[in-house]
Formats: sequence, C-alpha cells, structure tokens
Amino acid sequence: MTMTSHGADHQAGGTAAGGRYAWIVLSILCFVYVLNFLDRQLLSILAKPIQDELGVSDSQLGRLGGLYFALFYCTISIPVAWLADRTNRVRVLSIACALWSAATIACGLSNSYTQLVVARMAVGIGEAGGVPPSYSIISDYFARDRRGRALGIFNLGPPIGQALGVAFGATIAARYDWRAAFVALGVVGVIAAALVLAIVREPKRGATDPVETASTIENGAMENGTIGFGPAAKAFVANPVLMLAALAAGATQFVTYGSLNFTTLFLMREKGMTLAEIAVWYALLLGIGVSAGIYFSGWLVDRLTGKSRSAYALIPAVGLALAVPPFIGFVHAPTWSVAMLFLIGPTLLNYFYLSPMVALVQNSVAAHQRTLSGAISLLIANLIGLGLGPTYVGAASDWFRVAHPDSPLQLAFYSLVPFYFVAIVLFLMLARMLRREDRRLQRQEPRSVT
Repeated sequence: MTMTSHGADHQAGGTAAGGRYAWIVLSILCFVYVLNFLDRQLLSILAKPIQDELGVSDSQLGRLGGLYFALFYCTISIPVAWLADRTNRVRVLSIACALWSAATIACGLSNSYTQLVVARMAVGIGEAGGVPPSYSIISDYFARDRRGRALGIFNLGPPIGQALGVAFGATIAARYDWRAAFVALGVVGVIAAALVLAIVREPKRGATDPVETASTIENGAMENGTIGFGPAAKAFVANPVLMLAALAAGATQFVTYGSLNFTTLFLMREKGMTLAEIAVWYALLLGIGVSAGIYFSGWLVDRLTGKSRSAYALIPAVGLALAVPPFIGFVHAPTWSVAMLFLIGPTLLNYFYLSPMVALVQNSVAAHQRTLSGAISLLIANLIGLGLGPTYVGAASDWFRVAHPDSPLQLAFYSLVPFYFVAIVLFLMLARMLRREDRRLQRQEPRSVT
C-alpha cells in the first residue's frame, strides 16, 4: 500500500539533530543491525555441528554462506529500497526484520540441506530490507554536520554483531545444540521488529536538510522527487563520484570479507588457536577494533569534510595504507598470540572506509533518493566484496594447498596484499575528483562585495 511521506505517514515531531528521540531511534536501528550480523556470523561459527548433523560438505557450506546469500541479499535490496523511497520506511524495516528473524528460526528447524538453503535465502531477502531504509531514516534525524558520526554509530552494528556471533556461536557449539542458537536469535529478532514499529516514528523526508538544498542535490546529483530504479541506476553510474566511491568500497570489502570469512579457520588450523580462545580473544578484538575504526572514521568525517570533501576519500586511503604492515605481520606471525597483536591494526584500520563512504553517498543525493542510492552503492560494493572476496580466498587456498599443504591460507592471505593497493589507488583517485569538484564549485560562487 503506497503512502506519501506526509499525511498517512506518522511523522516524527521535532527531529532536530542531536535531539534525545533521534538518539533513541539511532540506538534501536543499531540494535537491529547487530542482530543482522549476529545471524550471519553464527553460520560460519556453527559450521562443524551443522556439517556433522546434516552431512553438509565444505563446498555446500561455502555456497550457503556466500553465493546463495549474496545473490539474494544484493539483488533484493534494490526493489526494497525502491519501495522504501515511496512508502513508510519504518514499516519496511520492521517487516524485513520480522522476515529474516522468522527465517533464522527456520534455519534452526531445518532437517536437510535443501531446507537450510531455502531458509538462508529467506534470511538474505529479509536482511536486504534492513540497511538502506535505516540509512535514510538516520539521515532525516541528523543534520549534515552530525550525520557522519550518527552513521558511524549505526555502523557499529556489524562489528558488535560479529563479536557476539563469535562469542555466542562458539559457546553454543561447545555446550549446547546449534539449533537453539538460531531459534533464540530469531525470537529476539521478532521482538525487535515489534519494537521498531512501536517506537520509531517515520521522519519527514529531508527534515534535517537546509531549506536551500532540500529540493536539490549537492554537486549536481538527482533532482528531488522519487524516480524508478532504471533512471536512478543510470544517474548513479553517470555520477563519477558515486560510482568511484562504490568501486573503492567494493575493493576494500574484497579484502575485508575475504579475510574475515577465513580468519577463524586460519587462527585455528594454522596458528593453533582453540575454539574457546576464539570465543574470548577474537570476539573481543572484533568488537572493539572494528567498532573503534568505524566510529573514529565517522568522527573524522564530521571534523574534516567541512574544510574539503576530499577527506571522504583520504580517510580510508590513509587507513588502508597503515593497515598493510600489521596485516602482513598477522599472516607471518609464528603463534596465535603474536598474530592477534598484529591483527589489532587491520581490524581497526580496514574499516576506515565505511562511515566516509556512507556519508558521502547520503550527502550527495536528495532526501527522496537516499534509500535507493544507498542500496545501489551497497549492491555494487557487496557484489564485489561479499560475492568475490571469500570466493577468491577459498580458491587461492585450495590452489596453494597442492604445494604447501601446511599453510595454504597463509599464502592466500598474502595474495590479498595487492588488493589493498588497488583500493588505496581508487580512494586517491576519488580524493582528486572531489578536490576538482570543490574548486569548480568555488569558481561558480559569486564573489562577496566588500
């Protein structure tokens, strides 16, 4: 049922940036995002008991967590974003959360691989409706000068979810049945969906944007008003800033998803770490390191982009450059304890890209196109990172195993280093492009009369 952003929508009163209610909304949306990633992490942690009970092979498990999930998650996000741009975003988010939570419960009740595949596909469909509407809602509760920090806080959801997934999943695997973990998480998600619908109010689109920019897009993006996916996609691809930002984020995710999906296995199989040690030390490292990187980069965005928009790209470029030496140290370390010390660096710095890229997209399009533009950006980045990164590392590990059976993942991780530099170059190109746009806009501004 189509609704406008006025009238039938339950409008948020007083959405002034930084207001108490805005922070309550942000906390709820972040909690939903935590549940989203907690579910994803559970599958990889509980892989062994799932394999033992259902007779699932490694290749089947890889497709389950990678190809099957990514295809549905990436493609369904576009029509969901299109719907959210035209209807009540809060309701879309609530329904999506209820759907993926019910599908998570179905994962725990699956008695065959086919049933598990169908359940995971449904999880991907549901989770596709989580992030784009949330980005748009947050952007209408926080003004432009505080949006980077707010989006940075929201993006703490993945690291917290990943950390809880490792800790919760490893504990369940060691003490309880794997099915109970999925069912318990699904029930919590259904409750969270009800809370979203009961507490979060649909904000007026563009409520926190300046009057003079509410009907236009900064630096020549799309005009105000809803448009279809085709025109939106063409406009996105035709905008060199947005397209280069999505490609740079995808190149970064190629490294982050590729290494993240195999780090637990690498630490256990080639560094001698136990599941109990993973549940404590690696969970803490993920939760603290990634959270700090995402939040600090969001804080830097708010402080530095007012002087030059090139900071949107320079922040992640510097972060990735600083991450390369400790990443090599992590891979080369002789013991898991030394490896964990080195891992602090890339865990913190690899995620310096996320808050700047989200803020850049959200600040470069009109209020009525934020959801769809964010979804297109995520589609491009996730197809490259989530779709190709883990696939590459797994294939590289199998290829190296023939000649180096004791350290195939170590060599596969080494082969990720060149992709760091691909991402760095793309971000530097984006910074140069943003500086040129800034200079062009400055030349177009009328000179003040003294």
